[in-house]
Amino acid sequence: MTETGECTGASCACRHKETPRDQALQADLQKRLNRVIGQLNGVKAMLDDNRYCGDVLTQLAAAESAVHSVSSKLLQNHLETCVVEQIQRGNVEVVDEVMQLMKKFSR
Repeated sequence: MTETGECTGASCACRHKETPRDQALQADLQKRLNRVIGQLNGVKAMLDDNRYCGDVLTQLAAAESAVHSVSSKLLQNHLETCVVEQIQRGNVEVVDEVMQLMKKFSR
């Protein structure tokens, strides 16, 4: 994998969804992530401008909330597609993966 997260060659451990994400969901996630990136750039500018700590922390909390929202939407989609498909194929081990994701997500 390259520094940008792109796969290269046969040794890549990247996995791809079997069922593509709905176009509307994909667009929504992209829009939300772009908003988060803008918020984080704003926070960086606030730090560069030596802005009041409380104001910076408020903006960071907003960015965290926005990231959490993206994660929630993606987790729901994962459960509705990837997990359901794997369970229908008899792969109940996917439940362990979901539990690990839920632990990471709930932090």
